[in-house]
Amino acid sequence: MLNSPETLSSVRQEVPFLSLTDVRKSYPGVVALDGFSMDVVPGEVIGLVGENGAGKSTLMKILGGVVRPDRGTIRVDGIDHEMLTVEGSMNAGIAFVHQELNLFENLDVAANVFLGREPLRAGPLKLVDRAKLRGMVTSLLKRVGANFSPDMPVSKLSLAQQQMVEIAKALSIRARLVILDEPTSSLPLPETEKLLGVINGLRSEGISVIFISHRLHEIERVADRVIVLRDGIMAGILPKSAINHDEMVRLMIGRALKARTIVSDRVAGPVALSARGVRTSAYPNHQVDLDICHGEILGLAGLVGSGRTELARVLFGIDTRLGGELKLEGKKLALASAADAVASGVFLVPEDRKLEGILLDLSIAQNISLPNMPAHSTNLLVSTSSENRTAEKQRTNLGIRAPSVTTRTGSLSGGNQQKVVLAKWLAMNPKVIILDEPTRGIDIGAKAEIYNLMRVLADVGVAVLMISSDMEEVIGVSDRVAVMHEGRISGILSKERLNQENVLLLAVGKQPK
Repeated sequence: MLNSPETLSSVRQEVPFLSLTDVRKSYPGVVALDGFSMDVVPGEVIGLVGENGAGKSTLMKILGGVVRPDRGTIRVDGIDHEMLTVEGSMNAGIAFVHQELNLFENLDVAANVFLGREPLRAGPLKLVDRAKLRGMVTSLLKRVGANFSPDMPVSKLSLAQQQMVEIAKALSIRARLVILDEPTSSLPLPETEKLLGVINGLRSEGISVIFISHRLHEIERVADRVIVLRDGIMAGILPKSAINHDEMVRLMIGRALKARTIVSDRVAGPVALSARGVRTSAYPNHQVDLDICHGEILGLAGLVGSGRTELARVLFGIDTRLGGELKLEGKKLALASAADAVASGVFLVPEDRKLEGILLDLSIAQNISLPNMPAHSTNLLVSTSSENRTAEKQRTNLGIRAPSVTTRTGSLSGGNQQKVVLAKWLAMNPKVIILDEPTRGIDIGAKAEIYNLMRVLADVGVAVLMISSDMEEVIGVSDRVAVMHEGRISGILSKERLNQENVLLLAVGKQPK
């Protein structure tokens, strides 16, 4: 491990085009960054890791010119600045690809890449020169290995393809540094491989990359250096030879973490939720047969577009079931709406917690009580004390880190927001709980807590269905794994047969040996 600038400079001899020295930024009651220093040299991939709240977002805002540091120096091409402006950041060639993609789905690829900067034809009308625009975008798409047309509507692209559009957009401003914030958080392994290949391509062109990810095995594969943040302070710098999962975790949380694999000797109970011949809108002519047992964690894997989320939405009653039958504990289950599922004890933690799982402007207590208001009301009047008592119990049980249950949910970290989503259902004694990408965008410590919570739920008899694109997660946490391919269950793997090769074969419609 390297900590001192002197040691670091002995490893990397290139002249940095961007340097941060002794940068500090504080907010009322919180020091977000304290004495942070970093160099970025051409053509290197820096892995930036840290738990939520470690200071990564503040650092990115400073680099993007959105936030002014309290002190410190930012040097670009040998010139010192007290802060960057948004325009200055772009002019320096710093480009961002955010976790939440910033694309207009009603426009085509070309329009998105050069939005507001389109080449114009000569003449008084200033019409967009589509031929020139198409040629410019075609060149950029080729650089990122994309095989779709500039005329393709963004709404028709997969998530991985949309990531490529964002990277092409970054390159269109002659980027020298591309900052990727959790770019693979919702991508399965094949799509992730393509994106990691794009990162290697950027490096070969001399473009630097800051790769922010909670998927530490990806950091291991592509990073030339790893910078670890903890509580606003640089906890350490790892050169290529020292990058490994356990050392990154130790620096991130200040201690070693328990094993990622969550195992249980408990034998699963009877079938809790059964699906026979179920058809969804994603693949209306294909049927799903699936059993989820009490006391097990059943992983649900598959490529993007395989129909996993659509199945979850049907099982929860959000989307209409086009055919087939559901049974809960052996009895026919009719779901006209999500309210019917909730009343039956079937709950869903959605993939997009901010959009579908919680109300950010409400307090922790209000979010937890919202699905079960009758339990906290008398004569149509809500009892705040009842809400707070239930929320306090869940806050203690789940380890939700917040000053109080009256804290605004939107102010919490991603991991704690996810715990609030879980808490509202756990307060209602679930029989079946469906978790769609439960650890997307949350840090390694919070992930471990979510995994342990899932195991506790299974151990008390809850049937847990976990949809995940993270191969390590699927293999390490699940008791069994069902794999979807084009709207069907292509196979179910027991723990003994559970490995990456078998999951991938089933995901592309082939059978393992």
